[in-house]
Amino acid sequence: MSLPAQILIGVVAALHFYFMYFEMFAWTTRGRKVFRSFPKELFEPTKPIAANLGLYNGFLATGLVWTFFIEDPAWKVNVALFFLGCIAVAGIFGALIASKKIFFVQALPALIAIGLLFL
Repeated sequence: MSLPAQILIGVVAALHFYFMYFEMFAWTTRGRKVFRSFPKELFEPTKPIAANLGLYNGFLATGLVWTFFIEDPAWKVNVALFFLGCIAVAGIFGALIASKKIFFVQALPALIAIGLLFL
């Protein structure tokens, strides 16, 4: 796996650890500033849902970090492709149903990392 691919995988993992933190621990504070169009009165009732989303983002990030510890080159790439693929699909879906911005923040970095894996 090339160094640029590893760096971007690290960046994508860091993003998803941030999403985990944001959704699990800062939903009712920072969330109000980020999602301005979301009704303020819904942040508290949706806190458990956001925390669950954050947990999934943590799993995705952990899967990407796992690739740094896999010694077999083929498995390293396959595991990275799986987790990056999950992130790309989730980002594309989010862009289609919620906000186009999600594509650029979530899906595009994963897709570029996938591309780097094939170079």
